[in-house]
Amino acid sequence: MCGIAGVLGPPGDPAATRATAMRMAGALEHRGPDDAGDWSDSRGVVGLGFRRLSIIDLSPDGHQPMRSADGRYVTVFNGEIYNFAALRAELVAAGCTFRGGSDTEVMLAAVSRWGVEATVPRLWGMFGLAIWDDELGELHLVRDRLGKKPVYYGWQGGTFLFGSELKALRAHPAFAAGLDRDALAAYLRFAYVPTPATIYAGICKLAPGSRIVIRPERPGEVLDAGRYWDPVEVARAGIANPLVLSDVEAVTALEGLLGDAVALRAYADVPLGAFLSGGIDSSAVVALMQAQSSLRVRTFTIGFEASEYDESADARVVAAHLGTDHTELRVTSEETLAVIPRLPALYDEPFADASQIPTFLVSQLARASVTVALSGDGGDEVFGGYNRYVSGMRTWSRIGRLPHPARAGLARLLEGVPPRGWDALGSIADQVLPRSRRGLVSGNRVHKLARVLPARDIDALYRSLVSTWPDPAALVTGGHETPVGLSAGAAALADPARRMMLADLLGYLPDDILVKVDRASMGTSLEARAPLLDHRLVELAWRLPIRQLIRDGEGKWLLRRLLERHVPRSLTDRPKQGFGVPIDAWLRGPLRGWAQDLLATDRLTREGLLRPAPIQAALRDHLAGRRNRQDQLWTVLMLEAWLEAERARAGAA
Repeated sequence: MCGIAGVLGPPGDPAATRATAMRMAGALEHRGPDDAGDWSDSRGVVGLGFRRLSIIDLSPDGHQPMRSADGRYVTVFNGEIYNFAALRAELVAAGCTFRGGSDTEVMLAAVSRWGVEATVPRLWGMFGLAIWDDELGELHLVRDRLGKKPVYYGWQGGTFLFGSELKALRAHPAFAAGLDRDALAAYLRFAYVPTPATIYAGICKLAPGSRIVIRPERPGEVLDAGRYWDPVEVARAGIANPLVLSDVEAVTALEGLLGDAVALRAYADVPLGAFLSGGIDSSAVVALMQAQSSLRVRTFTIGFEASEYDESADARVVAAHLGTDHTELRVTSEETLAVIPRLPALYDEPFADASQIPTFLVSQLARASVTVALSGDGGDEVFGGYNRYVSGMRTWSRIGRLPHPARAGLARLLEGVPPRGWDALGSIADQVLPRSRRGLVSGNRVHKLARVLPARDIDALYRSLVSTWPDPAALVTGGHETPVGLSAGAAALADPARRMMLADLLGYLPDDILVKVDRASMGTSLEARAPLLDHRLVELAWRLPIRQLIRDGEGKWLLRRLLERHVPRSLTDRPKQGFGVPIDAWLRGPLRGWAQDLLATDRLTREGLLRPAPIQAALRDHLAGRRNRQDQLWTVLMLEAWLEAERARAGAA
């Protein structure tokens, strides 16, 4: 895993161009502490910078920027090509020779032989890469299929900048992008800035599965070379060409493919382990890792003081059953809270998934022992694990027949009871319900239901479920929310759960989950790999009937049956538990003063970005215990913390 950066512009001094690229890459040292490199063409038009975290081929033969054997192409590459051994064998058979053992050299040899356009779809892995074609004088930027690795880019005047993180672009002296208020409105809805926007006007995220081309003689232009892998097309093709397998056959097919995905990702020339929460996804990955290994797999989990957020006991039981070499660290509230000041620098733009905090802590724990960790990310999106898929189908089947005014009235009644009242009722119900059904009645759940009841169709219901502030444009002064909806192909899917799963695959997964994991892990110089996001598994899941993914109100049905071949169901049969921290209690306790300062009316008025009244109303509601407004408040707090960090950077410049 690495950090890449680069610049393209008018001809200049090659040494100065290299120095600029190196300064940009220097902002990414945490992504690659082991090595650094820079390169410029002879005219100083393009400069490439690199920071290396050595994973495969630790020798100098893996150094970047790397030039192809024929001299035509130069690349900086962040990520891993998991099928590089197979590609290398094919290239050797065709007469290619190699000086080292890195996947980067294999990728360059493939590009030299087949061209960029034909090579990219043959790469299996996670990557953000830049390839300079010295013969045609053009720069290619490419991102992996699911969006595991980031690529940011944009023109600043006559200079084109790109990098693995926004901080690399900010390190260039030409960077002068201001805040994008429309992107800010979208952030307040989703708690992340959706692709292709960033918080900076004119700076973009490269979409997953996409390639763009930049030519120095055409400043300001970006040639969209299209998507070489499109989830919408994968979904439509899968549904049109279904696999007809018995349940046992489907589980066996999944086990074979996931086992291969795990084996490919367990290859490294450095110590390797896995995150283990004790949930379905990470347990399945670790079970297959351990089944393939003659040594005990290193597994890592963290525990918390708050029992409702502590999964360490569950992870400990699964680890003992599988026989892993398990490391568990219990962190205090003080240690957890200490991460919060680091978040603006880690994420570079406002980002408000509070599980970013424990993700950083478990990454920090793992990095003390290993350089690579496999994770269970992607299981929910690919195999139908989120509660909204089950509850969304069930809710819409029940409420969709009711007149809209009746649903709106019911929503008001449900919201009339404060969350604490519903929590008390839920505690009584939990005393008589089986373990797997506990937690179904809670203030948070009931108030979520109240928010979706007024929805006019399934897409509006989904949007309501994933929205933090329901009308963010009304919150942002001068901001207009650009509609983010399903494409025509996705909207044509008849099954409500399928529509929501595809929406998550297009948005929530790459812009929230994978951003969270990439920044948290790379912030500790740890490479995180996600076998459940092997694109072949995604394609398999879309060819299976929804009943083999979601059955009888149980999500991830097929993945659960696979896990039962390795771990008794009794060890993992429990309500789904998010990887979170008690933000709601902290805002009434140790973070109260910090929150009140950042959300003060005079401060918000002075900044001129947000209207203070609805924010202050939410804060009063939360502090008084009338409603849990933690999600809405956390989005604004992460914005304000980021703005404060921006002002500090500007003052230091």
